Amino acid sequence: MSSVTVRVPAKVNVQLSVGPLREDGFHDLVNVFHAVSIFDEVTAKESEAITVSVSGKWSSQVPVDDGNLAIRAARALAKHAGRGYGADLLIQKDIPVAGGMAGGSADAAGALVACNELWGLGLPFEDLMEIAADLGSDVPFSLLGGTAVGTGRGEQLSELPTGGMFHWVFALADGGLSTASVYAECDRLREASAVEVSWPQLDDSLMEALGTGDAYALGAHLSNDLQEAALSLRPELAPTLDAGRQHGALGAIVSGSGPTCAFLAIDALHARDLARGLTTTGAADTAVPAHGPVAGATLL
Repeated sequence: MSSVTVRVPAKVNVQLSVGPLREDGFHDLVNVFHAVSIFDEVTAKESEAITVSVSGKWSSQVPVDDGNLAIRAARALAKHAGRGYGADLLIQKDIPVAGGMAGGSADAAGALVACNELWGLGLPFEDLMEIAADLGSDVPFSLLGGTAVGTGRGEQLSELPTGGMFHWVFALADGGLSTASVYAECDRLREASAVEVSWPQLDDSLMEALGTGDAYALGAHLSNDLQEAALSLRPELAPTLDAGRQHGALGAIVSGSGPTCAFLAIDALHARDLARGLTTTGAADTAVPAHGPVAGATLL
């Protein structure tokens, strides 16, 4: 096989609860991931070395050197296999860069699946998940897809059943936010307010809403402990969230570390109307309807 293409989804966090800062600099999380229908495609082609090139709207913002997570994923897979493999990785980007939707993690997951197939390794899913966990907290979910709760740093996953399809609108912002800077701002704000940070807990009402497919209940229980920090760094996101609520969103939240804003809609028609309302009023330059849950990294 000389070429393999894998489709990988973006994610939104319907719950992101952040525990106290640990001695190792990380936080314990309860992180409910939900894969949505905004996709990157990663194609791996035969080559003597591991390289990457990127096309699409966000391509100019993606590193093509050793800082690219897809390159690191391919190298980690080759090391696991104990051989020197090569691949040209071609990434078609539709997931925003540094947008809180795990675009880099999705590309890493795509590279793992594509190179596993291209190189004929035949490694089981469990091995790919183990490699993914070493690459970053969001990479295992990008492999898994669907809806799942992540604990620890977010990489310890348990699948969650959902009772139906949920419809979303994502307002995509120009310019990204560094995940590390958002966590640092979260810690700063907590220290400044002298708030006692409790151990993160899974929201039972949110779990019930996911299980029954109740969009109204899910919208009422969306939560993100990083949202205050993201709004502190990007105050212009607050009017976007307000505009989504004014256009009838069942829930409005910053996705992950931001700056993408996520709006839960009643159904597909409402999502289209909501997206149109956000753009025509100038509340968002780009608003993309999507649905979830969808599958994780998938061979095409």
